Amino acid sequence: MALPALILLLSLVADRVFGDPQSRLHPVALLGRLIGFWGRPGLYPAYLQRISGIILALFTALLFSVPFYLFERYAPFLIFLIIAPFLLKICLAWRCLEEHVKKVEDALLSGGGRKEVQMLVSRDTESLTGEEILSGAYESMAENLVDSVISPLFYFTFFGLFGSAFYRAFNTMDAMLGYKDERIRIGWFSARTDDILNYIPARFTGLVLLIYFALKGKSGSAWKVFLSDRKKRAGFNGGIPISIIAGGVGTAFVKPGVYVIGNKNRSLFDAAPDILSAFRWVVFISSVIFGLILILSGGIIFGLIYGI
Repeated sequence: MALPALILLLSLVADRVFGDPQSRLHPVALLGRLIGFWGRPGLYPAYLQRISGIILALFTALLFSVPFYLFERYAPFLIFLIIAPFLLKICLAWRCLEEHVKKVEDALLSGGGRKEVQMLVSRDTESLTGEEILSGAYESMAENLVDSVISPLFYFTFFGLFGSAFYRAFNTMDAMLGYKDERIRIGWFSARTDDILNYIPARFTGLVLLIYFALKGKSGSAWKVFLSDRKKRAGFNGGIPISIIAGGVGTAFVKPGVYVIGNKNRSLFDAAPDILSAFRWVVFISSVIFGLILILSGGIIFGLIYGI
């Protein structure tokens, strides 16, 4: 039965139409306030920070995701059909990510961009050139292709709304606490769990990107940069889409004093439309693949709940 695939499709339509409403009552905003409440290292002695981070991270992820499970388990069919796409949409951010990058581009045209790109990256932006500001924005788009779109859809495909919400909770905790500063102990478990949860989706995204660039006749350069530069990026997931996109469009992502990923055959100003095109095509191709899986299998959770 095609119901789960229809939910996936409608969630993407809802995301494109409505984006992310700016509201303090948005579920992810409420999640962020909860994380901000307990994620202050000063609340705990140093020797308790790591175990506190583990316990509270698991509690937070379950608190956020269990309502999604209860809804998909007990909601009447028609209510499920109407509400489920919006619940899945809560767990992904496609249009919002593009809008953030567009704000950086628009600000650059008027001589700004540093404040806008600071919303996307953690690096010091005060001394960045225009090209380096744009690099931060498009690096964020490349990395968040996995974090904010493909991973939520992947976990929905195989574990239903509960899986997507559970993933979103840990990804949000990583974004808020996964830093090597005073939060390193309290955020360690959230960061490592987010890495593990993104492991398969990142490699799936890399494969789809390689297929896309092969169709564009750019597989050789994409593969070459992937092999040489993917490990320059901290962590074992983010470097995959960043390196393949850099190689495929023939540009370089630069974090000053830290790394250069790719070969600067084109400026980012010139390559930006091709990056956006790759981003959108990978979302489309991945959604088709996930939709076919859902149609053929009914989804693991959906099969258990609805017998389809």
